[in-house]
Amino acid sequence: MSEKKSRQTRSDYLFFHELQTRWKDNDIYGHVNNVEYYSYFDTAVAAFLVSRLGLYFKTNPVIAYVIETSCTYFAPLSFPDSIKVGVRIAKLGNSSVRYELAIFKNDEDHACAQGHFVHVYVDRASDKPAPIPDDVRFAMLSILTPAASAGSL
Repeated sequence: MSEKKSRQTRSDYLFFHELQTRWKDNDIYGHVNNVEYYSYFDTAVAAFLVSRLGLYFKTNPVIAYVIETSCTYFAPLSFPDSIKVGVRIAKLGNSSVRYELAIFKNDEDHACAQGHFVHVYVDRASDKPAPIPDDVRFAMLSILTPAASAGSL
């Protein structure tokens, strides 16, 4: 049995990406389908990297693969909610990073969902693990949580 997770608050996060739920996100039950939450997480991580680094993913020699994700749900979203996805880094390794994410609905302070997302950086040509590029690492340090550890994941 898994441990019960506590709901995070906005003050627990260091970067936010704002999104609008879409009509198509709702399922037959009238709330956002679970698969959309992973899309919100992916979009927020990409928005962080683009906003801080101007990354263009099609030409970078070192790229990141998602190798693990999870999500815990606390309260439903539905169209037309506005959301902010909080992003922070819990662990920064040599070639991998663990992002922690939380979705906040409208003006609510407590997360309606939270999870994590692990990237492993690889050389585009060889598809082998590669160190996180220095500029990317520097940007990541800006959202590294105080309790986070640096080292391998």
